Parts: sequence; C-alpha cells; structure tokens
Amino acid sequence: MIVDCYTHAWDSDSELGLCLPPSGSRKSQQTSSEDQPNHGFARHLAASEPVDVTILVGFKSSHLNANIHNEKLAEYISAHSDRIIGFAGIDPSDPKAAIEDMKRGRDEFGMKGFAIAPSAQDYHPTSSQAMRVYAEAEEMRMPLLVHSGVHLCSKAKLEYARPFLLDEVAREMPELKIIIAHVGHPWTQETILLLAKHDNVFAEVSWLLRQPWQAYTTLLSAHQMGVIDKLLFGSGFPLATASECIEEIYGINHLCQGNNLPAIPREQIRGIVERDTLELLGIDHAARQTPPLRNGKPTTPADLVH
Repeated sequence: MIVDCYTHAWDSDSELGLCLPPSGSRKSQQTSSEDQPNHGFARHLAASEPVDVTILVGFKSSHLNANIHNEKLAEYISAHSDRIIGFAGIDPSDPKAAIEDMKRGRDEFGMKGFAIAPSAQDYHPTSSQAMRVYAEAEEMRMPLLVHSGVHLCSKAKLEYARPFLLDEVAREMPELKIIIAHVGHPWTQETILLLAKHDNVFAEVSWLLRQPWQAYTTLLSAHQMGVIDKLLFGSGFPLATASECIEEIYGINHLCQGNNLPAIPREQIRGIVERDTLELLGIDHAARQTPPLRNGKPTTPADLVH
C-alpha cells in the first residue's frame, strides 16, 4: 500500500490569509492550460492517482486569518472516500474552538486525524491551552500532524517551530500518535532524535524531497539511527505530486555515484514509499485493493521511476 500522508488543496488563495509564501515560490498561484489552479481539488484528485490513499490536510490560523474550511474538504473527500481521507485543521490558540472543531471533524465530517501549525498559529507547542487540545486528541485516539520546521510566512514565529518542543508532548501523552511534517526541516536531527526516543512519534518526508542533498543526509541519518522505519511518505501537494516524489526518493542514491558516500539501502527507501501508514497511525480505512493504472495496466512504485 502507498499512502501519501501530507497534501493540501483549496479553492482560492484568500483561504490562506497572510500565509502565502514569498512571491518567488508561489507555485500555488500558477494555473494550468485549462485555467484550473494547481492547488484545486481537480488537480489534487489527478495527483493522487499513483497512490492507494491520500491524506488531505486542513489548515486554520486566526493569527494569519487563514482557514481552509474542514466542511469544504469533507464535501470533496466524501465523493472520493475510497481514496482520500481528511485531517481536520484546528487552531489550539483557542482551545475551546479547537476542541469543538475536533468533535465536529470526527463526528460530522468523518475526519481521521488533526493538523496543527504552532508557528503559524502563534502559540507555544506546550502551552497549557494546547496541551488540553492534545489530550483530547489522545482521548479520541486520533493522530496529530504537526507542521514543525520552517514556515515561509513572515508573520510565523520560528521560536515555536522547533521539533524538540514536542518532546514534552510525547512524554506527557505517550499514546498520542504524532506526525512531524517535513521531518521538521531544517531541524531534522531534532526530529530524528524524537523518532528514536518516542514510540508514537513519526515524521513525513514531503517538501524535503525537493532538496536532494538535505533529503539524502536526513534519510541517511535516519538509517544510521535505526529509525528510517518511522519515516512516512508524503508529497506536499501542490508543491509536488506523488509521482514526482516517488521518483525523487528512489533516485536519492544518485548522489553517491562516483564518490565514497554511503548509500541508503534500497529496501529501506522502498519501505518509506510502501509503508502501511494507516496501520501505524491506527486509522481504520477501506483502501483500494487494486493498484492504480497507467496506460490501462496496473502499476507498482518502481514503474514510476524512469
């Protein structure tokens, strides 16, 4: 099974409020030849074709006046529930509203997890208000995806972005499954230490794969620390597609050709792509039993590598 555990989609950039990246990296504002935005739901559906299950992540930030509405995501997900599941975007800076969003996301929208971004939501990851929200997620037995690491918005607060700040959360709530987005780049070593220290802390590799050297050194470090089995596949759509990222991760050892750099075992790379993320995260979902098609024929991950 291939699970893409980190994607976004939205109708209008107005939903991102002040969260838009610098103009030089605004791929989300580009349109295709059919005048459909690359970040839209139609493109998301097409980009998810090479994988069995795609997790669509919501986002909400009062600090940045941003809201990719969970209700809108749920409408799209419900039409493709065999292939796409959702993580509700919640904002723990207002714990009462966050817990209400969690209950509605689970009970009304069928969401399977929650997504937060402390640096974009202007709160310390271990504030007492936030810990109340995490305790609710642990009680619900639903995973929490945390956007740690760099956030390109100038209004984001990097002092709240360091992955090591999640150590207290993992200590206090050992049953809460935590996924650190982008391996916490650029603080990937902090993330790797958390993976080694806590059974229920994982990390996904999206965005990092667009930077080959950083991706290679991070995966190599995870391999050498014995935690590469806790890395999960993610594309980060719309910044990249699943097929692009599968090709990039299988080609990661190209950097070792013609030198003495150690290679990452191919079976471990394959493990990232084909890991049963849903089982690891305790998510019950009836995924597609047949592989995706290419030119009318079933494909495997290796088929996507030229």
